[in-house]
Amino acid sequence: MDSILIQGGVALQGKVRIQGSKNAVLPILAATLLVGENSLIRNCPRIADVYAMISLLRSLGCSVNWQENALSVDTSAVSRGEVGSEAVTGMRSSLCLLGALIGRCGEVVMEHPGGCVIGQRPIDMHLSALRQMGVVFREEGCRLRAVAQRLRGAHIVLPFPSVGATENVLLAAVLAEGDTLLEGAALEPEITSLCRYLQCCGASIEGVGTGRLTVRGGSALHGASFAVPADRIVAGTYLFGCIGTGGSVFLEDAPWEEMTAVLEIAERMNCRLCTSAEGIYVQAAPRPAAVNFIRTEPYPGFPTDLQSVALAVAARGDGDSLIRETIFENRFRVAEDLRRMGADLKEQGVDSMLVHGVETLRGTLVEARELRGGAALVVAGLMAQGETKVTGCRYIYRGYENICRDFRELGARVTGA
Repeated sequence: MDSILIQGGVALQGKVRIQGSKNAVLPILAATLLVGENSLIRNCPRIADVYAMISLLRSLGCSVNWQENALSVDTSAVSRGEVGSEAVTGMRSSLCLLGALIGRCGEVVMEHPGGCVIGQRPIDMHLSALRQMGVVFREEGCRLRAVAQRLRGAHIVLPFPSVGATENVLLAAVLAEGDTLLEGAALEPEITSLCRYLQCCGASIEGVGTGRLTVRGGSALHGASFAVPADRIVAGTYLFGCIGTGGSVFLEDAPWEEMTAVLEIAERMNCRLCTSAEGIYVQAAPRPAAVNFIRTEPYPGFPTDLQSVALAVAARGDGDSLIRETIFENRFRVAEDLRRMGADLKEQGVDSMLVHGVETLRGTLVEARELRGGAALVVAGLMAQGETKVTGCRYIYRGYENICRDFRELGARVTGA
């Protein structure tokens, strides 16, 4: 199903459970390559990116099987580091296989990774960090070959807290000779989840949850059972969907401890929140209040992955909002389709958008061009009067297990087509 049909104008009501985290599970699945045994990854979301990672792991010789909502991954038969091209060029997160396979096999051949078209996202930081650990890179047409005759620990300072570069250094460091000190590491909860899984497998990692990580290399790793945490971006999407429609919902298992910046914006939109060990209760006003300034930042700041959906909700806000994007330069691509739905949006330079809230959006035909922008269009459709058809939904299914089912559980009139 590549399209989603939405009959908008219904306030969301009810309860929905938040799926396992896309951004946490993918590097964890890559990390299973390091243990050479069986691991059980629980609370694994059934999303397109996970299926792509399963295909990649199987192409490397892994046995991967679903057990209800868990994946059993046996990596004992892996002996080579040549990665197939199709899934790599369509999934940016496949880049974390680089550090894992360098650690396991000492050599990797893979296509340059792809993913959503939301910015340049160069991999120079990844390559520079791994070079300091003894990895030699060579371009072979559209392919990248990485070889480490002797992978060794190093003192690495990242110039920007890149999530992907942090993951690759961690994955390479756990089997390297000696210790690795990584400064300027990303603080995202997904990094903490990766560290916790590796620790369950026997890795020695200090400073988890901080920007300064020390990895004691060379530990013998073993398989482990590990539960993937709930997806904070999916929880934020459904939270903003409730705010935009003026609803009242309970987000079961929502990881509110990881969503401080998001909850702050929600409250500024005149939304009442109640958090507990079970999740987040959300009570929205009939129309969201305008937010004078939203700025995306690395964690713990407001996440770039929720900027598009916040933009969509601000389009119906009562007043003017200003949103600044500091991470990816193409996040505002969704603005064109939001304007077709009646949103009043004006660029303010290359990285900011002034939003003059309108009382009503109108349903129309729009196209998802990347994952989070696609989810934003679905939320816009929920707020709009009339029917909205969102095409290009293959992007949305990369990160949302079943966005139509979840919104239907909250009373929305949404179907896949």
